[in-house]
Amino acid sequence: MTIPSHALSVDFPEYKDKISQLMTENPEFKTIADEYHKLDEEIRDLEEHDIPTDDQHFHEMKVHRAHLKDKAYYIITTA
Repeated sequence: MTIPSHALSVDFPEYKDKISQLMTENPEFKTIADEYHKLDEEIRDLEEHDIPTDDQHFHEMKVHRAHLKDKAYYIITTA
């Protein structure tokens, strides 16, 4: 089973150029985006390979990903 990516440029295609610009020009954004993408990859890997994990831990990973996405979106829309 293939789980769709939640990459910022996929979820916010209208900001693709802005995301690319921020990745090179804004260190805070790059840190947040890198952590977000790494966490998204870990979550998708767990889901795709049906790797057993504690439900609480999995939920916390998804909540943390959502918070990172919110922070990234805020920077994208205010920078």
